[in-house]
Amino acid sequence: MNITQSTKTTLVAALIAGCLSSGAFAQASDPAAAPVTHADKKAAKEQSKADKKASVAQAKADKKKTDAQADADKASADANVKDAKKQ
Repeated sequence: MNITQSTKTTLVAALIAGCLSSGAFAQASDPAAAPVTHADKKAAKEQSKADKKASVAQAKADKKKTDAQADADKASADANVKDAKKQ
């Protein structure tokens, strides 16, 4: 299948035009450009609360994991000391 130079040029022009129109549509329908409503503010506040709760829960889980690892390391060290004393 041979494509002539004029066909290539037409295809490239059509692709560029399609990309440009998609970009213009994306800018025109940007939700950030819409005015902020009371519901949006309330939703953002609730999301902030949820994020904070998730952050606190993650910190607690991390602390619990760290404590458990420290306990395991201590038990392993104690076992190594007992083994060394036996020999």
